[in-house]
Amino acid sequence: MQLHLGGFLVLLACALTTCGLAPTGPWSNFILAPESKTVYPAAIHSTHGAVTHASSLVKNAGKASITSSGSWIALDFGLEIGGLISFNLNNPPQASSFSLSFTESPVFIRPTASDDSSYPAENTTFDGVLKVTVPANTSYWTQPSATLRGGYRYLTIVSNSAGALTISNVSCTISFVPHLDDMRAYAGYFYAEDPQSKDKNLLTKAWYAGAYTVQTNTVALNSGRQVPFAAAGSWYNNATLGVAGPIIVDGAKRDRAVWPGDMGIAVPSSFVSTNDLLPTRNALSTMFAAIDPKTGALPESGPPLSQLGSDTYHAWTLIGTYNYYLFSGDTAWLQNVWSNYTKAVAFLEGKVDSTGLMNVTGLRDWARLGGGGYNVLTTATDLAKYLNQTSLSEAWAQNATALKGKFNEAFWLEDVGMYRDNSTTTLCPQDGNSFAILFNLTTSLAQAQRVSDGLQKNWNELGPVAPELPDTISPFISGFEVQAHFEAGNDARALDLIRRTWGYMLTTELSVQSTLLEGFTANGSLAYRWYRGYNDDPAYTSHSHGWSSGATPALTFYVLGLTVTSPQGKTWSVAPRIGGGLPAAQGSFETPLGTFGAQWTLEGKQFRLDINTPKGTTGVVVIPGSVSAKEYQIDGALHAARSRTISLGGGKHSIVVL
Repeated sequence: MQLHLGGFLVLLACALTTCGLAPTGPWSNFILAPESKTVYPAAIHSTHGAVTHASSLVKNAGKASITSSGSWIALDFGLEIGGLISFNLNNPPQASSFSLSFTESPVFIRPTASDDSSYPAENTTFDGVLKVTVPANTSYWTQPSATLRGGYRYLTIVSNSAGALTISNVSCTISFVPHLDDMRAYAGYFYAEDPQSKDKNLLTKAWYAGAYTVQTNTVALNSGRQVPFAAAGSWYNNATLGVAGPIIVDGAKRDRAVWPGDMGIAVPSSFVSTNDLLPTRNALSTMFAAIDPKTGALPESGPPLSQLGSDTYHAWTLIGTYNYYLFSGDTAWLQNVWSNYTKAVAFLEGKVDSTGLMNVTGLRDWARLGGGGYNVLTTATDLAKYLNQTSLSEAWAQNATALKGKFNEAFWLEDVGMYRDNSTTTLCPQDGNSFAILFNLTTSLAQAQRVSDGLQKNWNELGPVAPELPDTISPFISGFEVQAHFEAGNDARALDLIRRTWGYMLTTELSVQSTLLEGFTANGSLAYRWYRGYNDDPAYTSHSHGWSSGATPALTFYVLGLTVTSPQGKTWSVAPRIGGGLPAAQGSFETPLGTFGAQWTLEGKQFRLDINTPKGTTGVVVIPGSVSAKEYQIDGALHAARSRTISLGGGKHSIVVL
């Protein structure tokens, strides 16, 4: 067992000075973000027709020629990228004519069409290709910014010229995280070897894949998908996305708009990895700027889509506000949006009818079939406390308590051991039951464990098949399910789910093996939502969707056990979940107060935990329940184990359970 203590010592030193960068170590090998914003093809996927010296384009090694019209080269950049293509043309004095097609999946490499990003079409060819003709004596060509492709791994270059098309220096200038020069400058890290996986580094890979996915979803303000959508055979990504940029959107290829539900996963992922929260603030400001001043209703999505009619996504904006403030402590921003925030809470409270339950009339959601205000009220209660709005906080807390009771009366099915979707059905959904545990709607640990057992019954070898959207595995909802199993005390089950669903996404040859799929069918195909809005178009599925990064925060918050419990981490908790068979884990994240780090090892019956948190903070360490604790050492001093909860001040501490 390798503990990699050297890396942890670097972490401890870094935390003392708040240097803002995670330490280097074996985990650094799994950072997917490129070292430069100019990237070159990593390999030749395939060629067709009259092509010479194609391999010279790999890593900018030289010139390649396509010597007849209709011949082509398919380039592989090695991982998900996004941005504008440029290359040298070595053809003067004649004009050059060529076309480019872009795809995330190798399944859709073809000279006649990109994968679809504008609109889902059953023929999978709506986007078409980028047709280019450049004048004679043009030596260097750059893709027009309006035709940006936000996510792809493969680029196909097709010659439409009568003579030879000779090119070199093919590159992509990465467009995501436009405000950051060093995409690899992570503020946090995670590392754990997994002896129960075929790939011992699978969990670490999943953590970094989630981090990189969210980076590819962080874009410039004027790079959204054009709405109304481009005409068939084209695409445009030059729409304005909100009130300020950079801004976090749902996907690299599409939809390229703010979706607050997606942010429920993507923002915690960003926090624990890069701590890049400016795009989150801009996205939330965009949603509050679009509030209906009469009703207090928030839109379902940001511009240019600006869709309306979702009570659920309305609620996610409010939950996102809590998450952003918890991680950042940005009081000035919270005070600025507070009047709109309270209007939006009142909008949901106004939907509570005579039954004492919320009557959901804005039915749009994450694509589920059929049709929650409880968690909004609990997080709102905390925000009101932080702003010293005592009476408002107490009122929201009282309403939340009443809703919890009514929820259990109306929806709990004792004979099934799960919650039903609504009062007219016996369907027990994946999303609602996961949220019931996470949002503390269950009334006991035993009830949460019954729900966890029921959720597992939906699994196949690739993960949970959602009853509320048949033939669908949703990494978005499965990310919440992972957390729900941890909360229910089923650590091994939570890790098994990560191995299945995230393990599939990172290894399937249908995808990019670097960022995370929006969703897939029960048998692993790309035809996600084929019958639910996507017109049976598997080329439309996004291969880099921040809502699928749920393994990233779950591994930090539960396996490592490191969380903040008040804004910026003025108070914190370290409560490792060690029941999943891992021998050790380590990691860190950062807030404006500094770096928070932890490392635990389990060797035989001895459990050791080292932590480092900023001076001036306070927190608790919770000894795992599976560890037999008669006594323990805290910083070398022996104590009787009268409690499994240990209160500590900030700084470096070492705890050994004997």
